[in-house]
Parts: sequence; structure tokens; C-alpha cells
Amino acid sequence: MHLRLARSSWLYICVLATGLALAGRPAAAQLFRPFSSDSRHILEGNWQSCRDRDGQYAERVYDHVVNGVPKFEVHMGPRREFAIFNGVQDVHREHNTPDNLLKPFTVAMDAGRARQRREIPSLNLVFTVTLAGGSRTDCESWFILLEPLEKTSH
Repeated sequence: MHLRLARSSWLYICVLATGLALAGRPAAAQLFRPFSSDSRHILEGNWQSCRDRDGQYAERVYDHVVNGVPKFEVHMGPRREFAIFNGVQDVHREHNTPDNLLKPFTVAMDAGRARQRREIPSLNLVFTVTLAGGSRTDCESWFILLEPLEKTSH
């Protein structure tokens, strides 16, 4: 009886340990934590793009809709790629197309640092991304700031 109980306990511990190990991997290999220091900012937060088991990096798309009208979409990732498209579509858009308003769309690294600021007058936007601390070879962490090009007085 003790041998049977010991085997089932070990099995339970192995299953629990495996579950915790898998849970310790980045959540769905992507994570966006929004925060805001200014109510006029459209999007502000930390984006993390991690490599999945298949070797690909995660991507997230933010659709900006005002009063039910889709204005634009922001693509974060995979990895160091970013894109902004006029309007919102259900189908994925490739970042290397002429419709991408961010050029270049891949943020260049320089001595382990990366930052890109782009003004998009057609949408009255400023998009800034900065590689954040804590980035690793399997995950890149970015500070994202999307704000109006011309801030209103209120």
C-alpha cells in the first residue's frame, strides 16, 4: 500500500512540476501591460515579444476605434517589427507592404540599444518604441508610446 501511494505521489509531483515549468514560459509568448502617465496618450505600455516553441516571435495588433469608427491599427512584433496601417482590417497585413506607415518597420539595434520615433502626420500620430531593460535572447521587451502629434489644450 505504501509503495502504491509513493508512486502516485511522485506522479502527482511530476505532473505538477511539468505544469509549473510550462506555466513559467512567457504567457502565449506575448504580453502587453498598459499604463499611462498622461491621459492624452493613445497607447502607452510595455510590450513583450517572446520566441514560441516553433522559433517564431509573437505579434499583437491594437485596433484604434473612436466612437465605433475604426481609425488605424498598430502591429507590435514580431520581435523588432512594428507597423501602423490606416483603417482596421480583420485579415493580417504584412509589414513590408507600402501601406505600412512606419518606414523602416524594423527597429535597428545599436550596441544593444534600440529606439525609434516616427511622426505620422496623415493620422496626427507620434509613435515611439524603446527597447526596455530585461530583454533576453528569447524575449524582447519594448516601451511603447503612441500619442497625438498635435496635443489638444484640454
